[in-house]
Amino acid sequence: VLDSQYGTYVWPCAVVLAQYLWAHRRSLPGKRVLEIGAGVSLPGVVAARCGAQVILSDSEELPQCLQSCRSSCLMNRLPHVPVLGLTWGRVSPELLSLAPIDIILGSDVFFDPKDFEDILTTIYFLLEKNPHALFWTTYQVRSADWSVEALLHKWNLKSIHVPLHSFGADKEHLASSSMPGRHTIEMMIISLAQSEGT
Repeated sequence: VLDSQYGTYVWPCAVVLAQYLWAHRRSLPGKRVLEIGAGVSLPGVVAARCGAQVILSDSEELPQCLQSCRSSCLMNRLPHVPVLGLTWGRVSPELLSLAPIDIILGSDVFFDPKDFEDILTTIYFLLEKNPHALFWTTYQVRSADWSVEALLHKWNLKSIHVPLHSFGADKEHLASSSMPGRHTIEMMIISLAQSEGT
């Protein structure tokens, strides 16, 4: 049982999202990026190394995950990257005082269905504050019964599916390990829906 140790392991979704960031590295310098549920922070570290202004976050209730974020920054010579405790579904002073952002990252945050609405509540709050921002997220399909579609509609959000082959992440041995072949990983970009409800 992994329990609170989820954030101390580089999951396949993090590698796929890092690949997407690398494929779009020329668009990252100067972008303001927030990674939620960052854990060991591979996507956020890649974004920072590509020139983005990154803030890493994980649950304020998981100090070992926040420490993993800090350790990743130090190991990658990124001591200036801030690490915040942000708990999904909770409006905190840290969430309210966040500077404007362009991109929100989340790899494998849709892990436990009980968290799905809290995650999307937080994403909705951030996108309302930053209407042009996008949420780039990768997730592993663990059950055909798990879906965020109804919650996206409820929170006036829309998603676009991003095929893995479009950014070279459909390779059998991405990052020297068997990933997409053994794990069904998907990527989507979530944004605010238009006021017409589309």
